[in-house]
Amino acid sequence: MNQHTLSTIDYIVFFVYFIIVSGYGIWVYRRKTGHDGTLEGNSKDYFLAEGSLTWWAIGSSLIASNISAEQFVGMSGSGFSMGLAIATYEWMAAITLVIVAVFFIPVYLKNNIATMPQFLSQRYNSTVAMIMALFWLALYVVVNLTSILYLGAIAISSIAGLNLTFCMYMLAAFAVVITLGGMKVIGFTDVIQVFFLILGGLATTYLALDLVSDHQGAIKGFNLMAEKAPEHFQMIFKRDNEHFLDLPGLTVLLGGMWIVNLNYWGCNQYITQRALGADLPTARSGILFAAFLKLLMPVIVVLPGIAAFVLYKSNVFGAAEFGSGADLNPDRAYPVLLNILPVGLKGLSFAALTAAVVASLAGKANSIATIFTLDVYHKVFKTDATEKQLVATGKIAVVVAMILGVLIAPHLGIDKKGGFQYIQEYTGFVSPGIFAMFILGFFWKKTTSTAALFATIGGFLLSVMFKFLPTYMDLSFLAPFGFAVKGSSGVYEIPFLDRMGFVFVICIIMMIIISLIDNARGVKPKGLEVDSSMFKPQPSFVIGTAAIVVILTTLYTIYW
Repeated sequence: MNQHTLSTIDYIVFFVYFIIVSGYGIWVYRRKTGHDGTLEGNSKDYFLAEGSLTWWAIGSSLIASNISAEQFVGMSGSGFSMGLAIATYEWMAAITLVIVAVFFIPVYLKNNIATMPQFLSQRYNSTVAMIMALFWLALYVVVNLTSILYLGAIAISSIAGLNLTFCMYMLAAFAVVITLGGMKVIGFTDVIQVFFLILGGLATTYLALDLVSDHQGAIKGFNLMAEKAPEHFQMIFKRDNEHFLDLPGLTVLLGGMWIVNLNYWGCNQYITQRALGADLPTARSGILFAAFLKLLMPVIVVLPGIAAFVLYKSNVFGAAEFGSGADLNPDRAYPVLLNILPVGLKGLSFAALTAAVVASLAGKANSIATIFTLDVYHKVFKTDATEKQLVATGKIAVVVAMILGVLIAPHLGIDKKGGFQYIQEYTGFVSPGIFAMFILGFFWKKTTSTAALFATIGGFLLSVMFKFLPTYMDLSFLAPFGFAVKGSSGVYEIPFLDRMGFVFVICIIMMIIISLIDNARGVKPKGLEVDSSMFKPQPSFVIGTAAIVVILTTLYTIYW
């Protein structure tokens, strides 16, 4: 059943996708910049597409940049192993995007923020900004870029039967071509990428569910999945669930999941960059559009994983596809499903997966170039750089970052950790401190730069301490309160999301104490331009938000 090849028709479908995206990207580059050298040499236009992206381009670009191999491969694998509960990352992101649109984006736009380090410099000082700029560059290259490249290459290699290294280089080259055109090209080509992503993803989901029902339809297949694997349709895990350490009960609704999402969607250059070049109504409309698309994502990336699990248990797939026992690899779920698709549709789904990977790579590379050029190169190496020099430096940074990603990726053990878990684990060491620094910087004028430094460095050290605490201390006394469970090794551990919650609370408390001490000593922190009127959304946004809340409430009520 497992055919690691693409037919001629599949390749034709894929190359049609490639030609459409590349051709449209060239057209956008020539028409939107005028190709007369004027806008091409403008750094803000190149990095942010200032005033050029429509609401639908912003929303599409947000999703295209977010959805990648970590979702198609990693989240489908989590769907295989733990079920629908992993969809909380997607569904909670929908309401998070609304919060970011209402409270975060207005602050950035009001204060003309182009990068996250610029925000830190403007609100705190250049030391905090430079530390975080260097950290974000390292994180984006070593964790995000590498994982997207490697997981994407694994999936494409297993489908097309091509060499893994060759797949990485081809993905990198395709992404570089798009990225060198700047944010305009990325934003508008992402609309096409999302079209292929959703169309191909839904086709894969439909055929997977149809296969579960033995070709009696997708609805019948969905009902059979719920009947054969009821444990895979629970959103909130109890403490005796083997996956409680990954998704600890109500924490996904009331605790650390908020830190994960608010930090990712509101304090992340990779994401916020899509909206920073627009006016507030356009930015909010684009973010709301992305929130609705987020509600759809579990249908595309989680349900196929559950379908693969049911088919595996029914012996439709064997050990040859997934392995068995300790060698069982849930991350094989999506590639295995793609290999059973009929001719033509396999090419479409292959294009969808490639679109997701390339769009994320392009978005990540552009963010790396933006931070390096505007916050490191321009501030440290060449303060008098011209606009054209800044754009040229950004393009060089794109190429260097992609080369580093290709060279480093095979040596990080990403496939052994599980792609989705790999990214969450390493970004989670710093998310609580970063989010504490941003949230107090936004809404508490007394917050000082010393307090921000504590969150930057202390938050990371606290996360490391909580990670390794079970090695040196018996945490069973936390079990009655639900904050520790016995892991596979027999040692009581604090669930990942709860650790993030603890670190965030400690950072907030310490930042308040440090700031009050600084205030008493006469330190006057920098402020931001903030007024309550800019947080008021337009009526259409309120209606859209209400619809999202109703849909989420219904989903969690049904699959509690």
